[in-house]
Amino acid sequence: MSTSLFDSLDLGPLSLPHRVAMAPLTRNRAEAGNVPGALNATYYRQRASAALLITEATQVAPRGQGYPRTPGIHSEAQVDGWAAVTDAVHEAGGRIVLQLWHVGRISHSAYHDGARPVAPSPLRPEGEVLTPDLEMVPFETPRALDTDAVPAVVEQYRQGAANARRAGFDGVEIHAANGYLIDQFLRSGTNERTDRYGGSLENRLRFLREVTAVVTDEWGADRVGVRFSPLSPFNDMHDAAPADTFRAAAATASDFDLAYMHLVEPSAPKPPVAGDGEAAEVFGGMREAYDGALVANGNYDEDTATDALERGYADLIAFGRAFLANPDLPRRLREGRPLNVPDASTFYNGDATGYTDYPTWDELQNGASAETLDSLQELAGHW
Repeated sequence: MSTSLFDSLDLGPLSLPHRVAMAPLTRNRAEAGNVPGALNATYYRQRASAALLITEATQVAPRGQGYPRTPGIHSEAQVDGWAAVTDAVHEAGGRIVLQLWHVGRISHSAYHDGARPVAPSPLRPEGEVLTPDLEMVPFETPRALDTDAVPAVVEQYRQGAANARRAGFDGVEIHAANGYLIDQFLRSGTNERTDRYGGSLENRLRFLREVTAVVTDEWGADRVGVRFSPLSPFNDMHDAAPADTFRAAAATASDFDLAYMHLVEPSAPKPPVAGDGEAAEVFGGMREAYDGALVANGNYDEDTATDALERGYADLIAFGRAFLANPDLPRRLREGRPLNVPDASTFYNGDATGYTDYPTWDELQNGASAETLDSLQELAGHW
């Protein structure tokens, strides 16, 4: 029997009404002190019809920040701010998990009172970073974490997980993707350590295993997911043997019996195991190594999402920009309605514009301009 986007799914103790999840999306709209505010609560409440809301990446410690106005989960004010968000989502009937984040070397001393960012190894990434003053400057060479300093960072993840529970979340997702700290420990291109956290693949996996252990200790494995991006070069990332590295990472998720594994994929083909070459080898190996629910993310549309589900590759599809611009995305997909087109100029560091002002389908019918409707019809099917 084939699976559709609109079949229900039990994800650990969570009963999901369909398979359309919202991917984590950094929007840079936290208030002073990196505290989620009323605007953030409105944004997530509007999208509570998602099968599962995965929040924007949320730093577990002050040293984990690398972008302006990203929320944290390490202060009481932040816990209170997130509690208002989870209350709003739950009142609207939704389910929401917090993504636990530490950027590692993808930061700048301007965020840390002049102290250099930390990383597994002192390797400066290519590219530039946005400072708190909204200036683009080159990345700095990070400071390698001493061996005896690593457990304190692991403890920050544990405390972040505990704080997420106090804030009323339904679970947490460990951010091990996109070139941030856990990913930096995993990949050979960013980990040149010679201690127990580097060298062999087993050692490079150690930080991930230690973080997963403390997070699952706080929550139970059935309310914890993990996100990987095995072939993404984002943030100057590479690995000498990604098929081996990420098959082992997926096996780690399976060892802990996590609720789900969330994969950031290349744009095509969909699903990646349907093609040939490196993507098929890497993602196929991860699917074989992990026997739990798989969340697929990477420019899916309704047809490719359905194909991934029917093949048995994925169990849940995470939509990013489509959900950003369409707070009622599950309904629009179910009914075949045209989609609002996201405005890239408002993705980051803004206000309500391009954040909480995208109309639902009902709102469009009750007062949209002819120009808006013409634009929707012209761009229908564009993701």
